[in-house]
Amino acid sequence: MSAPSRPLPRLQLASLAWPLMAELGLAIVLGLLGTAWAGRISDTDGGAFSLATQVAAGLFLLFRVVGAGVGVVVTQHLGAGQRAAADRVALAVLGASSWMGAGTALLALLCATPLMRALQAPADVLPLAVGFLQAMAPALLLDAWNASMASVMRAHLRARDTLWVLLVMHGLHLVLAWPLMHGAGPLPALGLPGFALALGLSRLVGMALHLVLWRRVLGLRPRWADWWRLPRRELAAVLQIGAPGAAESALHRLCYTVSVAAAAQLGAAALATHAYVQQLQGVVVMASLALGFAAEIVVSHLVGAGRLRDADRVVQLALRRGLAIALAVSVAVALAAPWLLRWFTRDAAIIAAGTTLLWLAVVMEAGRTVNLVLVNALRGAGDAGFPLRAGMISMPPLLAGAAWVLAVPLGLGLPGLWLAYIADEWLRALLMWRRWSRQHWVPQARSARLRMRRTAGHADPASPVAAG
Repeated sequence: MSAPSRPLPRLQLASLAWPLMAELGLAIVLGLLGTAWAGRISDTDGGAFSLATQVAAGLFLLFRVVGAGVGVVVTQHLGAGQRAAADRVALAVLGASSWMGAGTALLALLCATPLMRALQAPADVLPLAVGFLQAMAPALLLDAWNASMASVMRAHLRARDTLWVLLVMHGLHLVLAWPLMHGAGPLPALGLPGFALALGLSRLVGMALHLVLWRRVLGLRPRWADWWRLPRRELAAVLQIGAPGAAESALHRLCYTVSVAAAAQLGAAALATHAYVQQLQGVVVMASLALGFAAEIVVSHLVGAGRLRDADRVVQLALRRGLAIALAVSVAVALAAPWLLRWFTRDAAIIAAGTTLLWLAVVMEAGRTVNLVLVNALRGAGDAGFPLRAGMISMPPLLAGAAWVLAVPLGLGLPGLWLAYIADEWLRALLMWRRWSRQHWVPQARSARLRMRRTAGHADPASPVAAG
């Protein structure tokens, strides 16, 4: 590795992680409230909310082809002192986001019914889920733009500025969602489409604020052509990181969707239980996910600067902090489960089943924390292909296959799903740890560094970025 280690001014893990954790917390609170408000209408609406949001997240993975790479590539260029190259990549990804975001929106509008049927949506859930997904279509396009702009801001270490945008955006969504869903004064009760309308309006405001930040803070002023151009040179580096990352995310989403379909096969009550527990698990995973994203940003900067020993030190710190926090929070949530689940439902059977699942989740969280930190660290180091290969080994047989077999044919129900989730997370965690601890990522980091030096026109085969 590169040596020696030096201080990390402005690249402190905690200073990046806490705004990211606050962002994730806002999104989780919104998901919790949305699920709770849908569940207050009926458990059928709660199940429809869960299915539609899962499909929307899956469709958004089309954008991840570029979204997974933009932050890493921009950050590596900035770490190498190549600001002009970073700006070209940022503008190129804006155009790619337009095309990919429009694609997700069209799929949500035109394919909502077959997608829900593929998930084995119960007959009473199907029409509600279809209408909700179609109503969310415009927000998918806006989210593609917002996500790319926010990624560029974070790459410039402006996570706090992005946090303020999301505070306004999510706050507006909360203010609008309740009256649009349940009615207030002259406003009729729109149900789930009211939540989608509030989502779209808040995303439009978020996009406007991101544009202001791009211009005032970063000096980036997109031209009309930047919204639709697809420059090959800039996008090639993004795709080199983004395509494997998106494929890994898509594989996870596909296999996870099979498990959700298994939950749907168990009936509306099981589907609602699954939805409520997953919302609470979002709280547990929040800190680990924030640390993983922060580690990606820091590792990308350090790889760009050729400081690989420091990159390893940052990842080890993120793992220690993430594991300690995940254990403490998962146990606390499991202990409080009988009370927390009452936010969503009064059904005693659902509360009892959900409590059991949250105790099983305690076992799962350590493995998931290792995955979240190391997948992002490997991506930041330019080693984006390995998480995909590890996922291909683990996800289809465990996350999809074992989940279905344990839950339905063997009759274990939702606990069977969670046993499969545990096995998948732990197998991938062991594979990721082996990859990082044995420094098999170092050659990929060296290659990324040399590519950037060539891009800047001063490649140096004798670069000090060497394994040691």
